[in-house]
Amino acid sequence: MAEKIINEISREARTLYTKAQEAAQRENTDYAIALYNQVLEKEPGFFECRKALRVLQFKKAGSGGGFFKKMLSGTASSPLVAKGQLALRSNPAGALAIAEQILNSDPNGSGGHKIIVEAAKALELPKTAVLSYETLVKNSPKDKNLAIDYALACAEAGNAAPGEKHLLDLIADNPTDGELKQALKDMSARKTLGEGGYGALESGKGSFRDVLKNKDEAVLLEQQNRVVKTEDRTESLIKEYEGRLQNEPNNLKLVRSLAELYTEKKQFDQAFALYDRVKNSEMGNDPSLEQAIGKTKVKQFDSQIEQVNPFAPDHAAQVEQLKAAKLEFQVSECQKRVERYPTDLAIRYEMGALLYQIGKYGEAITEFQKAQQNPHKRLAAMGYLAKCYAKKKMYDFAARTLQNAIKEKLIFDDEKKEMTYELGTVFENMGKKDDAIEQYKLIYEVDSGYKDVAAKVEASYG
Repeated sequence: MAEKIINEISREARTLYTKAQEAAQRENTDYAIALYNQVLEKEPGFFECRKALRVLQFKKAGSGGGFFKKMLSGTASSPLVAKGQLALRSNPAGALAIAEQILNSDPNGSGGHKIIVEAAKALELPKTAVLSYETLVKNSPKDKNLAIDYALACAEAGNAAPGEKHLLDLIADNPTDGELKQALKDMSARKTLGEGGYGALESGKGSFRDVLKNKDEAVLLEQQNRVVKTEDRTESLIKEYEGRLQNEPNNLKLVRSLAELYTEKKQFDQAFALYDRVKNSEMGNDPSLEQAIGKTKVKQFDSQIEQVNPFAPDHAAQVEQLKAAKLEFQVSECQKRVERYPTDLAIRYEMGALLYQIGKYGEAITEFQKAQQNPHKRLAAMGYLAKCYAKKKMYDFAARTLQNAIKEKLIFDDEKKEMTYELGTVFENMGKKDDAIEQYKLIYEVDSGYKDVAAKVEASYG
């Protein structure tokens, strides 16, 4: 992933970005922050948007609150920091979004910025990393290791001067520190390369590797290093957690984290043994634990599917058999959780999605009707409800459900486009062609490349 300029982002993201800028100019800070966050979820590499968001976050934080407010924001962000650190393992783009949630309430906090730095490195977003390094260095100006990392990041982003200056300031205070002096020498080696690609980086079209002569070789080396680094990191964490468990045998959170790491390594027997250890403890009555175990079993099925010999004469049959077994397990496992936690509406939603997948639309309707009471699942549940009604040819129910959902969806994002398109399809099935075209036109106005709306709309003009 490369950092982008505004001309390289999607039309939908540009529209949201323009609205965010207008809101910022009107001093509608909260709304602008929300819109900037939506843009970055769609376009994590849009650096100018991240810079604009950071300005507003600091502006809002500086507008009032005092010590007590800062204490509350720090406490509230702690679970998000843990969630962001976990997301770094498999979804760095998701970790970026979580980190921005943290910074929305605490833009000076180091927890969110550390997550952004790690996620940006994984996604090859050097300027994004430097933006957060600047706050980290401001928070801990005497931290030698942080200073070195910051300096190297500046060089990689193509603007070595700020990092070089910070190193020189530290060397002035610590003139005998050999490590700082060596880091300064390393900067000289990287400086030419980094600044050689600075123009491309500024345009959003380049990256550090673009200044290397043999780009193909650079890509290969980066990919290999990234795989090795991820595997080494997981192995290192497993060894660390195993060592800690010897001294903290009752640390069940550590046991669960270790199980997740073994799952990453596809060492499923070790993972299940650790999950059983948690399940047989006082933390065993936890729906999220059972869901984690279920997801691990699904990953085991996926691993078995990957291992099927592609040259075997019955390859397709073996794959289909495993997929069927996987789906059967998912339905059975989720049903058990529904029975055990009947008031957990997120599980009801999950059950409905599985029932829809196997074609049990009537039973799925029951689950989605309950799941829509969950505010976090409401719109998604309504979308599925409409699909179930349409499958049963109950088009009037489907249309009403979609119309209600669309009213509640304020931003015309991909989810709203999908519901609008579904409503158009429902109207077509009801014989209401003019109403259907009106829905397709709504999508055409903002994204003429969405599915086949251009063909449908343009054909309506004869």
